Amino acid sequence: MPEGAAELEYYLTAKVPDTSARGINSWQHQIEIEYGIPPRWDVALSQIWQDDRTAESADVGYKGFKLRTRYRVAERGVLPLDVLFYAEYKRPPDLNASDVGELKLILARTVGDVDVNYNQVVEWPLDDTGDAEHKFAAGLGWAVSHGFHAGVETTGNYTKGRYAAGSTLSLRKDRFFLAGGVVFGLNDEADDFQGRLIFGLVLWGPAACNKESHERVGLSIRDAIRLRCLGRRRDQQRSQLV
Repeated sequence: MPEGAAELEYYLTAKVPDTSARGINSWQHQIEIEYGIPPRWDVALSQIWQDDRTAESADVGYKGFKLRTRYRVAERGVLPLDVLFYAEYKRPPDLNASDVGELKLILARTVGDVDVNYNQVVEWPLDDTGDAEHKFAAGLGWAVSHGFHAGVETTGNYTKGRYAAGSTLSLRKDRFFLAGGVVFGLNDEADDFQGRLIFGLVLWGPAACNKESHERVGLSIRDAIRLRCLGRRRDQQRSQLV
């Protein structure tokens, strides 16, 4: 996100644990406001609601908020690998429940119109009532044309042995972007299906970019993945294209 710019984003995430019982599913709605701080640094606040459904009932309610910040070590392409650090604080609405912390290391490389990246994630309850979970998201993407990006990715949870894979598409035009993707469970521990649709609008300041960022459109349940930039993008550096 460029310095002084603000962006509004909406995430719709669908989850079906077992496709043979599709009546059991969840729909999560997340609204996020993001602001760019110099240099190569941004912050964001998210509010979350979720609709949990079974064949007999539906439970809709507020699920809490998230505060997160990201910092990119250098401009893209300066180092052998682009490096981005990510930290997030999660507060559920139940005040008896533990706050949750999350740290993420994102490593990426872009060669021509192809980008590859890996996200290593650790998440833990801040009151030390539970164990940390170690997760990942990795992807390979291709800039099909100016503002249009396609990719494949895999996500998972090392701690719980959950793994999934799928594909993503993103479209950015001037001050707005639309992205979507699906992943399918690769083993019994993973949800059979997860899908996400992301809509973003630059409220003020310069538009961030026209190509997907190194933070993947990962569709793991805890990894909200953004198709956007932190600072100047390769397309801007070439006057074209987490």
